[in-house]
Amino acid sequence: MTTLGKELVFLILQFLEEEGFKEAARVLERSSGYFFNMEHFEELVLKGDWVGAEKYLSGFTKFEDNKYSTKIYFEMRKQNFLESLDNNDRAKALDILFNDLKVFSSDNKELYNEMTQLLTLNNIREHVSLSMYGDTETARTIVVQELKKIIRANPIFHGKVDFPSIRTQRLRRLINQSLNWQHLQCKDPQPNPDIRTLFVDHVCTPPHEHIPFLLNAVIPKCASASVTSTVTNSGISGATLCPVATTDHLETDAASQKSSYLTADRDTQNVTPSGQSSVVSPVDLRENHTGNSVLGSHRLTSITDFPKKVVKILTEDSSQTSMDFHPAQHTLLLVGTSTGDISLWEVASGQKLFGGNFKVWDISACTMAFKTALLKDPRMSVNRAAWSPDGSIFGVAYSKHIVQMYAYHGGNDVRQQLEIDAHVGGVNDLAFAAPHKQLLVITCGDDGAIQAWDMTTGGRIYKFEGHNASVYSLCPRTKNNIHFFFSTSVDGNIKAWLYDDLGPRVDYDAPGRARTSMAYTSDGQRLLSCGTSSSGESFLVEWDESEGAIKRSYQGLQKSSAGAVKFDILKNQFVAAGEENVIKVWNLDNDDVLTTIDAEGGLPENPQIRFNKDGTLLAVYAKENKIKVLASDSGLQLLGICGSGSQGSSRVVGEEGDTVNREALNLNLTEEDNTGKSRKPFESYRRSQCQSLLLPSHVNVEKISRLIYGSAGNAVLALASNGIHLLWKWPVNVLNLTGQATAKVPPELVKRRNSSTTLMKNELTANPEAIPCFALSKNDCYLISSSGGKISLFNVLTFKTMVSITPPSSAATCLAFHPIDNNIVAIGRADSTILTYNVRLNKTVSVLSGHTGRISGLAFSNTLNMLVSTGADAQIIVWDAENFARQGSRRLLEFPDGVESDTSVQFHPDQTQLLVVHKSYMGVLSAHNLECDAKWIPGDSTAISGATFSCDGHKVYAGFMDGTVGIFASSSLQLFCQIALHTILPSSSSLDVYPASIAAHPQKPNQFAVGLTSGEVVVIEPPGPGTEWWVDCSDDAV
Repeated sequence: MTTLGKELVFLILQFLEEEGFKEAARVLERSSGYFFNMEHFEELVLKGDWVGAEKYLSGFTKFEDNKYSTKIYFEMRKQNFLESLDNNDRAKALDILFNDLKVFSSDNKELYNEMTQLLTLNNIREHVSLSMYGDTETARTIVVQELKKIIRANPIFHGKVDFPSIRTQRLRRLINQSLNWQHLQCKDPQPNPDIRTLFVDHVCTPPHEHIPFLLNAVIPKCASASVTSTVTNSGISGATLCPVATTDHLETDAASQKSSYLTADRDTQNVTPSGQSSVVSPVDLRENHTGNSVLGSHRLTSITDFPKKVVKILTEDSSQTSMDFHPAQHTLLLVGTSTGDISLWEVASGQKLFGGNFKVWDISACTMAFKTALLKDPRMSVNRAAWSPDGSIFGVAYSKHIVQMYAYHGGNDVRQQLEIDAHVGGVNDLAFAAPHKQLLVITCGDDGAIQAWDMTTGGRIYKFEGHNASVYSLCPRTKNNIHFFFSTSVDGNIKAWLYDDLGPRVDYDAPGRARTSMAYTSDGQRLLSCGTSSSGESFLVEWDESEGAIKRSYQGLQKSSAGAVKFDILKNQFVAAGEENVIKVWNLDNDDVLTTIDAEGGLPENPQIRFNKDGTLLAVYAKENKIKVLASDSGLQLLGICGSGSQGSSRVVGEEGDTVNREALNLNLTEEDNTGKSRKPFESYRRSQCQSLLLPSHVNVEKISRLIYGSAGNAVLALASNGIHLLWKWPVNVLNLTGQATAKVPPELVKRRNSSTTLMKNELTANPEAIPCFALSKNDCYLISSSGGKISLFNVLTFKTMVSITPPSSAATCLAFHPIDNNIVAIGRADSTILTYNVRLNKTVSVLSGHTGRISGLAFSNTLNMLVSTGADAQIIVWDAENFARQGSRRLLEFPDGVESDTSVQFHPDQTQLLVVHKSYMGVLSAHNLECDAKWIPGDSTAISGATFSCDGHKVYAGFMDGTVGIFASSSLQLFCQIALHTILPSSSSLDVYPASIAAHPQKPNQFAVGLTSGEVVVIEPPGPGTEWWVDCSDDAV
């Protein structure tokens, strides 16, 4: 049998053991001869089942095979003979002597004769050699030990005594992977397939039929947990499901791998939007399981920008029990206290915007149990206060029964919305989720129940039962369009749930069975938990989601903590926990404590902590009812911005003495006109106050039409108007230890492997108005690009063209990858339509119509589940990202008949706002209702060539056709800094050069790059580490 066949036998043996089919497992062991179960053999010998022991042994060796085998059989039969004599069963002993032991007489006649003489003794212990023979049990134990030694020494048993190291439920996992693969091959794959048999390949049933849920991957229990099934109704019993999709790439057999989209040497595939292809094969562009960028991953390891400087101290009337920063307004802090009070603080000003004491809004609607509990003990404390994902609502969970929901309309406008008598006893945690596009608040309590409530009506939608103790915390998550959440109980039990009535999909224990909280990093790729056991030992760990095991245990927490240790995560870089009167900080990729922060003293033993969303501020509980707010350098700027207001001076970086003054241009806008406030003169900077780097290139290219950074921040990718792609990557060296893009160290222009000249290049057309466009997948593995001709899909690692899609009639003008599934691409076209195209299936999913001009902007939001498009008609349209139904629209500008001009769109990093850019208009709009939050109109002397948010969303970088770059405050679109490019370009550069494209660094908020009409790319940043573009804009700053 082949090696794979042998391994399959081992998997079947494992499955039989796990399912309790032990007798069948023993038969398979004996008939295959691959694994000698020493434990089973020992059990047979110890209970004197000599027939069974010989039968099992015979599957592996015969007595004549070698001297070791002969010895094994002889010792077993001899012991059976002695036991028969000791039991005075001489007839049985005589039968064993003549039928079983006779075969050994030829090798040792003297020994056989001595055994024959034993028949004449009344007690076998009268023989000299058996004088020490004890009772039967002792004799068998001695024989077992001797047999085990001989078996292990026998060459026939080499490699057969020890079972291979295989993770539990491996066969079930392989079956699940096969089912998932079958589902992906369905002609019309449905989101909820009902798989009830393994006898035939799975085919999705018609979509109108009800189908239970299918999950794409597994998280088994930690440590002692078993692997779980990925299919709810697969008919495979004895397994639970974890609702976390981790099948980030498709596992295929050898045949399918030859045509796999991920094979570097795959021949080019020509595909038409109708779905016809010269090569038909399954294609999968989902992220690789490591989540690392092909262009190179990078993690910050420095603590320099960690919030560690105390900048504000807020004082409450009682001790704090919970706090949460607003998801979009990063200086807005929600606080709950031990007396039931709630407060809303504007950290920048130190002002309490709202404060409220606990009171029941409608006692008549409450249960008698709550009324009784409140009458018995009227004291009430806040267990949890938390914002909804968009910050329009916050919820408060109290120590008795009640959850109250407030609507927040900005400033101090807080309104009562819902009051729910949710649990019997305390409500320990709450969280928000939106499965099926329905906003829910999930609560858990002392009664061991978890419930989900409709935020509109207050009605209960789901009740989740299964915990045997009070439920302590909740952790909701959406991954690959699967909505689920984790729950933990006070006895250290962790469960995972989907939003249905089928019970928990995962059930396992936290380390030390500690009272545990769980949280994901901001990118959703890493899951951490922190808990404290009843004995006081604390555990901070990272989980391996694909295996359900602990991936990393962070060291440095006490073994005997006096209370529960709380933790929080700073984006995707650091994790912090409050213990021993300090804040302990770890780099996520290192087990040891990176640093500790005492916040200038005055912290309790286990202080609670909370970061704001962008990681620039850290709030920590302190003694005497105080909250200390710590800030990083960026946080100091954030607080300064909010404190100084939006008025004041703006500064230009350019030639010394040069000043610029712009007035608003009145256009025929469909919204309210710009205020047209005059702007103060810009104060000039010296040239040395801006650091720039012209990226090296010996390739003859024209205007840089498109520009983007790689997600790791260590590469820049450009598309020139002549269809050539240029990729620069910064090396890691002594001058650039992080390998990040920098204006101080030149990068290398990447060439295709085994070639010194070949670059990625698009097919060109004769149309001079063709619009170059491209999009990079979120893991930087794939680039889809067009310059008016075929749409090419490149493997960024090899530069090979993986697929070429031929447009039937209209050229592509804009491209975007779906944020969850890289197989789905949105293609904006010159004929004003949008194609959603499945690259793996080689077919068009839908055609979206609504614009009257060519498509010039596409942006997906995973959080809001929407696609936003803009066109040359200056119209914005919002589409559902799942079914691509039209949800709303707005016309931004009005043009004279026959006049069109491109409009681009980009989501703010928190995905609550949109940046919409036209050559005569730049606006920040609400993503929820498309209302304008801020706008800016250039003077009549120039036009906007492009703009982008900074990675932290605080700034907008904009290029102008007069050869300048402006830096704006994103909240107000006030221009506060301007760079004249001719001051930083070589003297040989033309004065007519201007930025044709612009991109912001994904991790450095003060760095950006511009692609010029001359075919050059320049990286620009402040002159030194820690310096900012942002300047004081107050009236006295000039």
